[in-house]
Amino acid sequence: MANDYNSTLNLPKTDFSMRASLPQKEPGMIENWEKSDLYEKMIGHNSGKPTFILHDGPPYANASIHMGTALNKVLKDIIVRSKNMMGYCAPYIPGWDTHGLPIELKALAELGIDRSITPVELRRQCREFAKKHVKIQMGQFKRLGTVADYEHPYLTLTKDFEARQIEVFGAMAKKGYIYKGLKPVHWCPDCQTALAEAEIEYREDPCKTVYVRFQVSDDKGGLLTKLGADLAKTYIIIWTTTTWTLPANLALCVGPRYDYVLVRENDEYIVVAEALLPSVMEAAKITDYEILGRFTGKDMEYMVCRHPFIDRDSLVIVGDHVTLESGTGIVHTAPGHGLEDFEVCVNHYPEIPIVVPVDDKGFMTQEAGQFSGLTTDQANVAIFDHMQKTGSLFAYEEVIHQYPHCWRCKKPILFRATEQWFCSVEKFKDQAVEAVKKVHWIPGWGESRMIGMVQERSDWCISRQRTWGVPIPIFFCKDCGKEYITDESIAAVAALFRTEGSDAWYEKDASEILPAGTVCPHCGCHEFTKETDIMDVWFDSGVTHASVLDPETRPHHSWPADLYLEGADQYRGWFQSSLLTAVAWRGEAPYREVCTHGWVVDGEGKKMSKSLGNGMMPEDITDQYGADILRLWVASSDYHSDIRVSKEILKQLSEVYRKIRNTARYILGNLYDFDPRKDMASEEQFTDIDRWALARFEQLTERVRAAYHDYEFYTIYHSVHNFCTIDMSNFYLDVLKDRLYVEAAGSVSRRAAQSTIYQILRGLTLLIAPIIPFTCEEIWSYLPKLEGDSAESVMLHEMPEAKGALATEEFMARWDRIHALRDSVNKFLEAARGQKKIGKSLEAKVVLHADGELYDFLCSVQELMPAVLIVSQVEITKAAGGESGEIEGLGVEILSAEGTKCERCWSFSGTVGADHDHPTLCARCASIVQ
Repeated sequence: MANDYNSTLNLPKTDFSMRASLPQKEPGMIENWEKSDLYEKMIGHNSGKPTFILHDGPPYANASIHMGTALNKVLKDIIVRSKNMMGYCAPYIPGWDTHGLPIELKALAELGIDRSITPVELRRQCREFAKKHVKIQMGQFKRLGTVADYEHPYLTLTKDFEARQIEVFGAMAKKGYIYKGLKPVHWCPDCQTALAEAEIEYREDPCKTVYVRFQVSDDKGGLLTKLGADLAKTYIIIWTTTTWTLPANLALCVGPRYDYVLVRENDEYIVVAEALLPSVMEAAKITDYEILGRFTGKDMEYMVCRHPFIDRDSLVIVGDHVTLESGTGIVHTAPGHGLEDFEVCVNHYPEIPIVVPVDDKGFMTQEAGQFSGLTTDQANVAIFDHMQKTGSLFAYEEVIHQYPHCWRCKKPILFRATEQWFCSVEKFKDQAVEAVKKVHWIPGWGESRMIGMVQERSDWCISRQRTWGVPIPIFFCKDCGKEYITDESIAAVAALFRTEGSDAWYEKDASEILPAGTVCPHCGCHEFTKETDIMDVWFDSGVTHASVLDPETRPHHSWPADLYLEGADQYRGWFQSSLLTAVAWRGEAPYREVCTHGWVVDGEGKKMSKSLGNGMMPEDITDQYGADILRLWVASSDYHSDIRVSKEILKQLSEVYRKIRNTARYILGNLYDFDPRKDMASEEQFTDIDRWALARFEQLTERVRAAYHDYEFYTIYHSVHNFCTIDMSNFYLDVLKDRLYVEAAGSVSRRAAQSTIYQILRGLTLLIAPIIPFTCEEIWSYLPKLEGDSAESVMLHEMPEAKGALATEEFMARWDRIHALRDSVNKFLEAARGQKKIGKSLEAKVVLHADGELYDFLCSVQELMPAVLIVSQVEITKAAGGESGEIEGLGVEILSAEGTKCERCWSFSGTVGADHDHPTLCARCASIVQ
């Protein structure tokens, strides 16, 4: 009866499944993490180590997450996990932005409540709406595999947060940074509130650009009349794309150093900038005209014109903001509707009043004269028609221009001067710029971008005319109307909010909030009223650092944060509001590093939208592929640019994932009888090829740790994929099969091989756990444990560190040469297979022809070559012969292997049959089975 030699082989055995089944397995693992309190154990395990604080930018709690949010949260989770596995204690407090108009409007719409509801009831409904969406988003973030202190998140609606916000506001006010003033601000007539710069989005709108005649009534001592002009027929021409603002015109602004010309056309005289004269005349379709004289803008200062349809004068003024890029070089100036218009008038021409002929809802007021009662859109048409009929319209063009829209209702906004509370950025702008320079920006262009934004920005309008938010903690004297804000009043409001919440502002009278005996310092009155505006939500999120990074309330935290990471749009949003509040409050930036990511787009690089049908939702990916595939997508991307995602991309990532998983499965299958606590080989027992594999893993470790440090996760993705595919599957694990399967189970040779793959898989699992934690937890549960290893979670361990002493450059160069030799010979083996000369590679004998140094090298590695090439014999000869390949001076000849095939190891050998008891085995196998 024939022997069953297969049973004597050490064939792989493991229950680690080939199929990942991530969508089915991951929810159970998340449940286990929560039950075991993994986050707290991870932080407790790292307590006492240096801290690393990534401060979470708060998402808005009013909708389900999208792919951009998923990208952001996974990036943060990879960083937090990696830092906790690299010698840091890295706590992570997730947060939510829970105030503001979108929640207020959605709560009203969802509940069907009209605006007659009391402020306290409306705020209660908004709070419930926000909390509901916090809970929804929290569940979605957990499904992505994120670990965080979900038991103690920060919410901008909590009592302690609101109290802290009041204290920061008070500190800024005490330094003189908070003031109330009349200024043009972005105003949404639909939402009926002021808007921050970050709440504006620009869209292309069609409009008429109009050139308007302003008749000169006083030419400042005869400047124009001396050149031959008849003032009754002389006009200064302005240009605007917002016709509805003309009722607010009070001045015409010229560049003081530009050249202007008086031009005669038929019996009319017009004044425009000389540089723009050709384009102005082209717009008016005028070809025949004469220049009568030239003068500078400064010469025109204090000329007077008549408004074209309102009974008042418009003064000619000068301003450095005037450009010659377009128009006429003469700026229509309405200080009630434009910030530059406002500033030039207030700062240099105080005699010019501020007129705002548009109300909160976007309707023209009595100050607009005959156009009163019209919306701004209706006024655009009516004013245009009126000017065309009366002759004050010089020319017009149909254009498409970029116009600001509200990010919430998506409707066009107004520039409108209103009384608002402002933060005086101008007072600490230089200090903010210096703070920016001390921050490490990733990518590097972030520094110049932020500096530019800070330098160019105007004062920050921080008040909003809504109900759902943190009240501005300012009182007003009932008698004299002066605002009242002191250390005592701020402390009283903060203490009230800390115990009762900000609803108390609406429930209590001012006398119940202020300390007893409070008196107006201006008039001695004892009675006060309260401010009705709330703070801009960007102020809410901008002061999160003050609450979350406070070590007194958050263990393991400190100020400033080590890292902020958000989308590139936050340069004008959260990065900037955080910077301004921190510099105003503490004199420095709230972050040491700032990292940004791009937008998620479809596979063709197009923006995702419902109308195009190219959108993807995170839950669709986790349901079909699993969160680890989504996380692998994040890690594979150079996220500083736009990140593409599609089903095709996810399928490709699934193949990469499968290669990593199968590598782990193959190694686990060959460790079924390996206990590292007693079977680990000593250093001298490793073969050269084992040392090479461990050295390659050392190089991988060094690369991966550096990439985590630099937040370059795509480097990890490519490095790990190449290591699993090229170094392991295509070479080391392929070559290793003979030792693992054929050698005696407890032999030094096999134990050395097992020790090598064990160290590699254990280290690899730790290295990639921050990226694909579900898979790594599963691998860890099957992996034999070292003394002291926790079976509970891979997250309770540190990544390996490269020791750097495993291999010399000479050793690795030698193996590079062996690899090149293997690659070259494999091509000849493939050709021989194709010609049916051999079947499997073990049926081959390879003869290598070389001389000189190459011959000496081949002789030095001859013992390794059969295993490296997976052939039965390798012969080295100086005799000429064989075919030339890629290696100069090398001839390769593929022959049939000599001897007989061993039934057990399948190698061909002349020793098969030498053993009487095992005549079908080679001498090595016969010795093993005996």
